[in-house]
Amino acid sequence: MTSRTGATAASHPVLGVPPAAPADAVAYFGASLAFHADASDVAAALAAGGDPGFVLLDSRSTESWDQGHIPGAVHLPTALIAEQAPRLLDPAVPVVTYCWGPGCNGATRAALALALLGYRVKEMLGGFEYWAREGFPYETSEGAARRTADPLTAPVAAGDCGC
Repeated sequence: MTSRTGATAASHPVLGVPPAAPADAVAYFGASLAFHADASDVAAALAAGGDPGFVLLDSRSTESWDQGHIPGAVHLPTALIAEQAPRLLDPAVPVVTYCWGPGCNGATRAALALALLGYRVKEMLGGFEYWAREGFPYETSEGAARRTADPLTAPVAAGDCGC
């Protein structure tokens, strides 16, 4: 197949493997959204006030929690989920997990542990790192904190990226 620039699909890695058929893409991306939420959407749901319809769960250690965590999150390290989740979480309420950031799969492990116990669960993409980098408020052992939004991760002048 030749593109309008004359390049063949096999001549570069982007289209070396052709895109999925539309129906397959719908299934894949729909499933992805069923498993993931992003920091901006979580922040908007929490900022709207009232019950957001989910529990936000920080699966990191106590030291990490003290270093910074999202206000209103439940602290439950992954290693303690099997023992403490039934006491702390309502199985009828979906759970959104987070850990440090994109280089950490702790939120994925926590989501798996919760799913194995029968909870409906999503993972917050970007974790605490992107929460802080996008300029959302967080709490530390010393009190409330907030950073200026990183212009590479969030719009500086607008409250919404439009995506």
